[in-house]
Amino acid sequence: MNEFLKVLLNVRSLRAALRELSFEQLQEAHEKFELIYNERMDSVEQERAEQEERKRKLAEFSELLQQAGIDPRELVGSAAAEKSEVTSKSKRAPRPAKYKYQENGQEKTWTGQGRMPKVIAEAVAAGGSIDDFLI
Repeated sequence: MNEFLKVLLNVRSLRAALRELSFEQLQEAHEKFELIYNERMDSVEQERAEQEERKRKLAEFSELLQQAGIDPRELVGSAAAEKSEVTSKSKRAPRPAKYKYQENGQEKTWTGQGRMPKVIAEAVAAGGSIDDFLI
């Protein structure tokens, strides 16, 4: 694709590439290019119009708030505070340990969730049972 863009965006390279096409093929390519260009142009214009409409509405609402004696920053600050109160999740309690093992002379525990500790994994690989480590 990079090579295609180099040819497309360089006039001399584009001329050289298009010399190989017949006039009918060149005309067909032109029509397709123009169709795609017009679609993209319409899309960009629609986005710009939507952005302008959004800016206009924001200015209108800001003016209404100022007329009512409300600072728009106050409104945003209070809405953010309310949202954080509503969406704050309570943290669940940690899971109780199910397994106990010794590592480097220290007694450690494992809940059975997540990656198996190396000490337990080695013991199980050597033919032991995970039940040997149950609390």
